[in-house]
Formats: sequence, structure tokens, C-alpha cells
Amino acid sequence: MQRAQVNWLPDGKRMHLHHGPIDMIVDASGPGRDAALLRAVRRFDTLLEELVAELPRLRSPSGPPPVAGTARRMTRAIEGFALDFITPMAAVAGAGADTVLHAMLSGPGVTKAYVNNGGDVAFYLTSGHMMRAAIATRPEGQITIEYREPVRGIATSGRSGRSHSLGIADAVTVLARNAAAADAAATMIANAVDLPGHPGIIREPANDIAPDSDLGARLVTTHVGHLTDTEVDAALDAGSRYANKIKSRSLIYGALLCLRGCTQAVGHLPHIQMKDPLNA
Repeated sequence: MQRAQVNWLPDGKRMHLHHGPIDMIVDASGPGRDAALLRAVRRFDTLLEELVAELPRLRSPSGPPPVAGTARRMTRAIEGFALDFITPMAAVAGAGADTVLHAMLSGPGVTKAYVNNGGDVAFYLTSGHMMRAAIATRPEGQITIEYREPVRGIATSGRSGRSHSLGIADAVTVLARNAAAADAAATMIANAVDLPGHPGIIREPANDIAPDSDLGARLVTTHVGHLTDTEVDAALDAGSRYANKIKSRSLIYGALLCLRGCTQAVGHLPHIQMKDPLNA
């Protein structure tokens, strides 16, 4: 297996960690920044091998407790969804971000840090600091999270993302206590944004597209045709009902659901700012 690669982005400020399917953008501030980034590199170096070693368990909805720390984060993140079909792979990107962030914070002198793993972000804030993150809306938006907010993880899922979805959401962005929890919840809410039986929605067995998919023969969405405004609202309503259900179980703080230019918000979404498309 090819070794992990470490580079600086063109701005010379943010670090890019790459290994196989994993791409992370990492940064920190404070007097301990350099040491924190070095810890991130060291922890990232073995992350993919650890996940590969436990893939059979991570692709299954149940089984013995995993060994590695990231795999344990993945299984903890899905515990609240035990009544629904979900595997630990639903939290893999977020859990990876949490793992690297945890390593960064294992030494002193860090006032702010974040790990962006393909759009799923784990972050740390001290007093006076805030986190700004893009959200997948139309027009584009941005959310600002301040130190006093309990949110420390953001994740986005939907049929336009890197993974297959059972639903039709363009994007669902979730705010939660950590990135693994946000990742799992975003996956499940995106699955719930749906119109079962709609003739304009094309689905295929996941394992026909990716033979090793953790979804097996479950039907994933490959195309969404024309939807009326009423149908868009109905699909978003279904997703919002599910999001409210898991929020009532304290699995998330808030979620923003997007489909065909329409959005619905659930729970606490602090300081959202939408970009004016005329001034973009």
C-alpha cells in the first residue's frame, strides 16, 4: 500500500494529508501549532491501515467490538440508530477527522484546530475563537460556530456526495457533538429525504455499483427526474421528521436539508449566512 503523503496547500498555511481514499485538510493555531501538526501527521500515517484491518466488522451492522480507536469511534457513532439499518461505515469520514484532531490536542498550546476530511469537519475552539464552514445550499451558504456553542462536528451527506444514498437529498448538513456523530446522522437523514415508489427516481442495488458496499443489495439512488414543488416539500418533510426524531434523542443539535434549491432547517443552526448569487 502506498504510504501517506503530506503537503502544504498553495496558501502555505494549511496542511494536506492524503492516503488512498482519504484527503484531509488540517490546521491549528496557538504556540503549540507546529507540534500539533506533527502529531497529526504521525497519527494519520497509520489511519488507513487500521481501518482496512477491520473492514469486515465495519461493513457489518453488528459484531464484536472493534480494536482500533477510529473503528471504536465509528461504532459508538451509530449506537443511537440501532433500530435502523446502519453500519459503522456511515461514520468513517467523521471518525477519521475526530481521531486526527484528538492527536493534535494531546499536547499543549493549541487555541484552535480543525480537521476537514472530505467535508466532514472535527474542530476545537477556545474562548474568543470561532469556526466558519461552508454549507451545501443553493445559493451557497456559510455557518459560523462560536466557542460557546456545543457543536464540535459538522458533516454533509446526500446523493451528490462520495457515498451512495438511499434517499434523494441533494445535501444534508448536520451539527453534532463530534464529527463521527454528525457523519452518521447526516447519512441517515439524507436517506430519509425520499419519495418511495416515485417513477422518476431510478435506483440500483448498491453491490451492483460497488461489489464491496456495506449496503449490500439495498437500492441506492442513481437518478432523480422531475419533481413538483409539492413532491420536493414532501421529501424534505420526511427527512425533517426523521431529523427531529433523532434530535429528540440528543444525537444532533441541528440539520439543514436541501433538495432542488429548497431547504428545511431542524434544530439549532447558529449564524447561517447565505451568499447573494448576484454578488457572488
